[in-house]
Amino acid sequence: MTDSGSSDSRSPLDAAASGQPSEPQPDQPAAGPDRLDGVWDVVVVGAGPAGASAAHAAAVQGRRVLLLDKAEHPRYKTCGGGIIGPSRDSLPPDFKLPLQDRVHAVTFAYNGRFTRTRRSDRMLFGLVNRDEFDLRLVQAAKQAGAVLVTGVTVTGVEQRGGEHRTALVTASDGRSFEARAVVGADGSASRIGRHVGVSFDQIDLGLEAEIPVPPSVAADWAGRIHLDWGPLPGSYGWVFPKTESASLTVGVISARGDGERTKQYLADYVRRLGLAGFEPSVESGHLTRCRAEDSPLSRGRVLVAGDAAGLLEPWTREGISYALRSGRLAGEWAVKVAEAGTAAEVRREALNYAFAIKAGLGVEMRAGKRMLAAFERRPYLFHAAVCLVKPAWRAFARTTQGHTTFAQVLRQYRSARRLASLASR
Repeated sequence: MTDSGSSDSRSPLDAAASGQPSEPQPDQPAAGPDRLDGVWDVVVVGAGPAGASAAHAAAVQGRRVLLLDKAEHPRYKTCGGGIIGPSRDSLPPDFKLPLQDRVHAVTFAYNGRFTRTRRSDRMLFGLVNRDEFDLRLVQAAKQAGAVLVTGVTVTGVEQRGGEHRTALVTASDGRSFEARAVVGADGSASRIGRHVGVSFDQIDLGLEAEIPVPPSVAADWAGRIHLDWGPLPGSYGWVFPKTESASLTVGVISARGDGERTKQYLADYVRRLGLAGFEPSVESGHLTRCRAEDSPLSRGRVLVAGDAAGLLEPWTREGISYALRSGRLAGEWAVKVAEAGTAAEVRREALNYAFAIKAGLGVEMRAGKRMLAAFERRPYLFHAAVCLVKPAWRAFARTTQGHTTFAQVLRQYRSARRLASLASR
């Protein structure tokens, strides 16, 4: 038996990915010393989704924007690559998604058992390879006017007061870059985040394997993902098919501190799926970090966004939409910080950025932490609900499509609040 998340036959994400994506253009020539001189309006550290979005948001306003990254694009990134509705809605205008697959079905399992597949007539979300996706975001920022410089390892940032009213970003090769505003988007181990004082109250370990498979196996997975509620508290596993490149992204995530059991969970998961006979092309791991609710989002002329700010969904650990949304806000407010003439004006604009983040993403994170706490105690209740209760499946589908959020579900549906309360006991 299957159910539909919506009766519509086409989603906005289908529209966003329609047509043939344009071929990635080669990077512009490396910026020479003369192009890097002087004071930048905004310097963005990190060219992932948060940094590229910040650079784009500032550059489209006609500001002088420098985007720094230690790696050259395209580069591999440990990530499932799910593009949900909020991610789609935060992309630059006319952005063409390099979709590997379009998801219309989810197979749920409870630690390998009680499997059930639910389907939607309408696309739930899309899947991308992060190297292609991130490259196109960087290209969009460059087309908006941002200057990209790669091979730069940032070592720190210094606030400069007095007549300067700038911040100085320093690099390991001795170079420095002066800006009226800085956006730190350099990942969960962010040096800029440490300068701001970002703190975390949830750290999880994700392990992932990219597994090339024969076309016949890839075809069996086309349009369908697998979610397995795992044996460790708060854990789950996933299979995201990258049908266009005939590979499967298989991963698991759990709270940091039990790495061996998390590693064993991944091995067991791959074996149960019948994929143990295929050699992974990449095996990797990473830590995801969720900010503490009172953690700062700025310091002086420096703002943080995305993983550098600890912004991601606590239950699912989805981070792309949080990176895109916070990056765009950071870029917009960085322009206002750059224009601020006094320390008081800088503080006001930085506080406004924090308010914007907390009013949107902060509310969603609070709901996600409540969902995670309940899921850690009673994962089988969540499995039963999404598999057997039509409104629960519909809420899941509408959340991935971007029509609602966990916070709205908890606020609007008494049954969802009751489930969360029951599971938390």
